[in-house]
Amino acid sequence: MYSPTWKLPHVFPPVAGLSRLIYCSNICHRANSDKVAPSLHIPDQSFLICQYQVHRAPHLVNPSITCIFSIFAFATCGGFQGETTLLVSCKGVVNETVTAGFAYPFRLNTVVFSAPDPKRCGGTWTDVYLVGNFSSSAQFFVSLAVLVFLYCIAALVVYVGYKHVYQQNSKFPLTDLAITVITAFLWLVSTFAWAKALADIKMSTGASIIPGIESCKAPGTTCRFASVTSMGTLNVSVVFGLLNMVLWGGNVWFVYKDTNLHNQSNRLSSPGIYPTQEYRNKMIL
Repeated sequence: MYSPTWKLPHVFPPVAGLSRLIYCSNICHRANSDKVAPSLHIPDQSFLICQYQVHRAPHLVNPSITCIFSIFAFATCGGFQGETTLLVSCKGVVNETVTAGFAYPFRLNTVVFSAPDPKRCGGTWTDVYLVGNFSSSAQFFVSLAVLVFLYCIAALVVYVGYKHVYQQNSKFPLTDLAITVITAFLWLVSTFAWAKALADIKMSTGASIIPGIESCKAPGTTCRFASVTSMGTLNVSVVFGLLNMVLWGGNVWFVYKDTNLHNQSNRLSSPGIYPTQEYRNKMIL
């Protein structure tokens, strides 16, 4: 979340949008030139003005982008449904299809294969379960994405409707900075944990499961791996997790610039004198 913590009520002319950005660009470009620097008294102040305008726009967009990315993260992971298929031949059955369906939150140890036939291969077929419980990593990833989405919605509401409150209380930017740092770290942890869990899910639902099925070792019984649902959407969820991690990590700097920590360093390096009215009129022309 971003909202400027200081205002320049008399520096910019009454223009908006692109004209205002062009005006700021002119100041940045011309403030330190030998011809116009005297009219500014202290040319370094122009860079503070430029920072206010140039960095204002990205922070209104950041909550929107993080909202979208978090939606894709939990939708691609939480909405997945898959199936593993085997071909079983045993007494009275030839190449019968048995399936085990799995989905979020990926408690595979509760998923059982269907029986090849009502007689269960003459009584030699016992219940066969997939291996592994990956619900903790999956739920951590999805829960974080949902919470981030809700926080981004709240951030947009505060920025648009309560910007003055955010500006007047220095604790809000510091709180925002702390939340941003923590969120970036949680995206890092949850994404790598989910990526590791996804690799294990692929192993637990692939062809490597056949040697561990005791029913397939019964005399006269053979099992062949047929197929497993593509996990491309789960791969995409990992990608969105990485994108969220990078986005929130980069956003730490922009939110930091909103806090007193950054503003104090700026005030120490700049005397705080604004451009003269004559110079502002030149910039408009």
